[in-house]
Amino acid sequence: MYEDGPLLIRGDFRLRDQDGGEIDPERATVALCRCGKSGRKPFCDGTHKLVGFKG
Repeated sequence: MYEDGPLLIRGDFRLRDQDGGEIDPERATVALCRCGKSGRKPFCDGTHKLVGFKG
């Protein structure tokens, strides 16, 4: 995890939405949004830098 940025997930994992549906991460390492402002939720798109997110 980056202090003021995304949560990094690596390795063998499964992502699920709130209804239990599986989300295909399309890669072995993903950055998950923590600021809540990403246009690609649950993935980080770098918006945390623009909004001044502090972890």
